[in-house]
Amino acid sequence: MSIFIDSGTRLIVQGITGRDGSFHAKQMIEYGTTVVGGVTPGKGGQKFEGTVPIFNTVSQAVKATGGNTTVIYVPPPFAADAMMEAADAGVSLIVAITEGVPVMDMTRVYPFVRERGARLLGPNCPGLISPGKSKVGIIPGRICTPGSIGLVSRSGTLTYEVVYQMTRAGLGQTTCVGIGGDPINGTNFIDCLAAFEADKDTTSVVIIGEIGGTDEQEAARYVKENMTKPVVGFIAGQTAPPGRRMGHAGAIISGSAGTAAEKIQAFEENGIAVAKRPIDVVGLLKARM
Repeated sequence: MSIFIDSGTRLIVQGITGRDGSFHAKQMIEYGTTVVGGVTPGKGGQKFEGTVPIFNTVSQAVKATGGNTTVIYVPPPFAADAMMEAADAGVSLIVAITEGVPVMDMTRVYPFVRERGARLLGPNCPGLISPGKSKVGIIPGRICTPGSIGLVSRSGTLTYEVVYQMTRAGLGQTTCVGIGGDPINGTNFIDCLAAFEADKDTTSVVIIGEIGGTDEQEAARYVKENMTKPVVGFIAGQTAPPGRRMGHAGAIISGSAGTAAEKIQAFEENGIAVAKRPIDVVGLLKARM
């Protein structure tokens, strides 16, 4: 099995005719994802790559194609409206790749999406992939392979690095999820950990955190209290100077709560083995299989 997406995923691409949307739509189609439609206002009735129908609204796309998932590649000023439009159209999973969405916009989007029963992943995330089944977002399909390990990460590039090392070592994945590093996002570590715990085909889990906030500490407590499957982790930003934002909008240390040292300590105290380097995740996983 897998979490959130599988071979039954029917994907709509919002912003399919833009630079990023068109490039990654082609990548997802080539991977084998069932892309049933695209949305670009004013271009309804056209075809993407000669086969994928384009609609003016998400509601039209859902009604015509039965799409149950959408991925968003629209500019930051329009991303909030795109997320809310998808939720209002009845899409069950909304994956927002767009970076730079204002935090104030997300204070409106988050409750709106939840009230309509949809799951939001992102914004500012690489999406997710269930190897051999479906890819939604920008995670390179060639570095993944089907297997039994689940992965959840705040960092896109570290997701790629760790997955690549796992695949090289023959450790395949059920689903790899990038939740994004913004202060307000739709799906957190605990959401993914709970889903992996419930997935019968996932036997162990990798969690990749970074400096800033307390999400990793809360996830660590959840692991100790609720997880029966082994969890290993890595924390990025161990040499970051306090008080300076590093990379993601949420990666800023305030006092001691968001430091790498505090997060590593929380992981270790709650039974999560912590890798010193991304490549060390492989050895920690093999030791617990």
